[in-house]
Amino acid sequence: MTSDASPTGLRLWVAGARPRTLPAAVVPVVVGTAAVADADLGDGRGLVAWRFLAALAVSLCLQVAVNYANDYSDGVRGTDDERRVGPQRLVGSGLVAPGPVKRAAVLFLGLAGAIGLALAAAAGWELLIVGAASMAAAWFYTGGSKPYGYLGLGEVFVFVFFGLVATVGSAYVQVESIRGVALAAAVPVGLVATALLVVNNLRDIPGDTLVGKRTLAVRLGDDRTRYLYVLLVVGAVVAGAAIAIDRGPWLLLSMGALAVARTPMRAVLRGATGPELIPVLGATGRTQLALGALLSAGLWLSS
Repeated sequence: MTSDASPTGLRLWVAGARPRTLPAAVVPVVVGTAAVADADLGDGRGLVAWRFLAALAVSLCLQVAVNYANDYSDGVRGTDDERRVGPQRLVGSGLVAPGPVKRAAVLFLGLAGAIGLALAAAAGWELLIVGAASMAAAWFYTGGSKPYGYLGLGEVFVFVFFGLVATVGSAYVQVESIRGVALAAAVPVGLVATALLVVNNLRDIPGDTLVGKRTLAVRLGDDRTRYLYVLLVVGAVVAGAAIAIDRGPWLLLSMGALAVARTPMRAVLRGATGPELIPVLGATGRTQLALGALLSAGLWLSS
């Protein structure tokens, strides 16, 4: 069923791409690049602009592909319908047939692969292995016969691929080596990205329980999921600031993200449920952006 308020045409596909999730793709690329770029942009010491833009495009394409793939897979399984609390899904709501949504997911996976191929040609063919693993992880999150997102492993996927892999990979395409500072910076990036998924799954516990979707939130239960969310957010900020031990006091800028994080953490601990958690998702996204900006600034200024 559709309603008069439902988007149509291009707006429908933009909504299906879930643009509010895109900070999860942008932040690791910016942070990873800042971790290895020299603040003094002399010859050979600054960032390679086209590689930064290509890494950003790959990350964004993978995020959009994940969103369309989840929409398709959940829709054909019947685990999404119009009773869901979150953003309207294309297949589950009946607004778009499964086929076009599946093709959209494959299209963005293909775009990510094509751009990644150019990066691999420039920075090292070993990136093909990383790219293939990322694409497989994107599809099998909710796709395939045994999607790992239904087994409570979605948070592992987010931490690894939108934290470690995306951040370290973005640094790698610049300097063609793995640097310790990029690994350290990847931890807070991964933790805050994981927090975003945790609060999303907290909101969906009732519906996911009903359809047998055993996310980590369903397995932990409501109370422990709330504590996990706060632990991840605080842990991300502390992990970012802790890099100051090696890189200097500019990294303490990361602590400023707590000012943005206070509101969503308070709402979660006070027991917000259902539609009340939708603005918490937005606030968590802003926390992610704030942490990414402050962490990147600290890395750049300390270089």
